[in-house]
Amino acid sequence: MARGRPSGFFGSRQESDDGTVEKVVRINRTAKVVKGGRRFGFAVLAVAGDGKGQVGIAMGKAKLVPDAVRKAIERAKRSMINVPIVKGTIPFEVIGRYGTARVMLKPASPGTGVIAGGSVRAVIEASGIKDVLGKSLGSANPVNVLKATMNGLSQLKRAEDVAAIRGITMQALFEGSQSA
Repeated sequence: MARGRPSGFFGSRQESDDGTVEKVVRINRTAKVVKGGRRFGFAVLAVAGDGKGQVGIAMGKAKLVPDAVRKAIERAKRSMINVPIVKGTIPFEVIGRYGTARVMLKPASPGTGVIAGGSVRAVIEASGIKDVLGKSLGSANPVNVLKATMNGLSQLKRAEDVAAIRGITMQALFEGSQSA
């Protein structure tokens, strides 16, 4: 239990009934000062993924922690994006940006595992990527780091998709990239 946080939430990984992986990344307590004292509220940052290439992030706010967690996870499930996974890793190196947060993601060889910290690790593991190198640069704000990670993952495309967009064959795609 680090710095007085409730141990049941941070970094906890739960598998729901529908097979999605749900993780609470951060719980933040807010206070509103009113005539009778303080009114506390909670903001929860959560990640949800199916472990097969879909992942989403969201924030939920409520007066009670369980309600905020439920809201965040429901919203994360609704905001899922598809992430291309090639042989257990990402197809190419990418840098995601959001505000002053930057997240660098590099493909890794099989057996490397997920080498990333905090918020980046939560998103990568929920998406089902097995081998990747991640580095958070710039801002350490968990919200911005999560959004930068999602930005980086949304930039990824499979080689087949790129070839289809360009209207060329896979062989022509790779021949063109070698001559450049």
